[in-house]
Amino acid sequence: MLRILPYELGKLFNLMVLGLAGNPLSKDLMSIYSESNGTQKLLTFMLDNLQVNAPRPPARPWIPLARPSGNRTCIFTVMCYNVLCDKYATRQMYSYCPSWALSWDYRKKGILAEIRHYQADIINLQEVEMDQFYNFFLPELKRDGYSGIYSPKSRAKHMAESERKYVDGCAIFFRTAKFTLIKEHLVEFNQLAMANADGLEHMLNRVMPKDNIGLAALLQTTENAWDNGLTIQQPILVCTAHIHWDPEFCDVKLIQTMMLSKELKSILENSAKLIKSVDGTSVTAENIQLVLCGDFNSLPDSGVVEFLSTGRVSQDHKDFKDLSYKQCLEKVMSCDKPNEFTHSFKLASAYSDDIMPFTNYTFDFKGIIDYIFYAKNTMTPLGLLGPLSSEWLTQNKVIGCPHPHVYSDHFPLLVELEMIPTVAPINGIIAHR
Repeated sequence: MLRILPYELGKLFNLMVLGLAGNPLSKDLMSIYSESNGTQKLLTFMLDNLQVNAPRPPARPWIPLARPSGNRTCIFTVMCYNVLCDKYATRQMYSYCPSWALSWDYRKKGILAEIRHYQADIINLQEVEMDQFYNFFLPELKRDGYSGIYSPKSRAKHMAESERKYVDGCAIFFRTAKFTLIKEHLVEFNQLAMANADGLEHMLNRVMPKDNIGLAALLQTTENAWDNGLTIQQPILVCTAHIHWDPEFCDVKLIQTMMLSKELKSILENSAKLIKSVDGTSVTAENIQLVLCGDFNSLPDSGVVEFLSTGRVSQDHKDFKDLSYKQCLEKVMSCDKPNEFTHSFKLASAYSDDIMPFTNYTFDFKGIIDYIFYAKNTMTPLGLLGPLSSEWLTQNKVIGCPHPHVYSDHFPLLVELEMIPTVAPINGIIAHR
């Protein structure tokens, strides 16, 4: 004898069947219910029409870490943000979020407002569709004094124009008052896997089919970037990557990250040849500083994070899944020590799990998979953006994001870095030939 249903039922997104037949419900509800897949359609209808009573989350705290050291430093902020592209924001994946709050037209306004609120000097975005970059992010951020570069995932090359615009990829924006672009670089993991497979079945069948990418911008600081009116045109390589997502492919994640480190080394060596100071002194690869960030789809205890943080990973690491990559990777990677793959970057992660318990927050998964790594010998984090309030999530029963007040399933990371120069001011100018 049910005549009405509370719209809160729409929150029971895992409910398989509502047995409503024979109840004197309104025609509107019964017509939705009697359609094929009626239970899910009715739950969606109720969730979409349920009033949002949750207040907006409180501002995320700024966590100071160190005081600026003073002279001859450049202070800049870096953001890393997976914005959840429209193609992946489906009701199947995020059935706890109302349809209207999943739509790109709704989310893009919130995402842009968030980016504008934090005003980072360098913004790294993942899961940006080609159409979104050229027709939304680039024109909007240009107004705010940014320039940007972009590349979609490798599959876009083999698609018609009409489909290509929906392929997601990585974007890097930089504030033109502080940085100029010398050169951009695309790292395609499937191409690297094919080039280095050496006939190895796992490289061809597991690593090569994944078309994830890394995107790097070789930047140079302007006079405005430095304290005390110094003019030091410091080269800095900023790289963002989106590593393969599937937990079953931890071997692929680790190999993609290793291939990325190898490519970055080669980019730095080639970049050093591009840059030459006015008095003829050459700039070495070591003079170019590195910031590496992105969605690595890997937890803090993974081989990926161990490799990036410590500079080494055992050739027998469990993430290789006992597959016979060893010989193949020995030809590609540095092996300075027996039974280890190494890289020479001295990197540290700006965030730790005691500061941010999760960067990705969905119903099925909550964990740290996004990172900002910086050159620890020449950069010091002065502060970073703290986590979204756990009280707000609990009190408002937010079981996953996106949410009407949270526009992606990832939270943006933001760190303020102080950089000491590794090139000298020579009449304030370094030129590139």
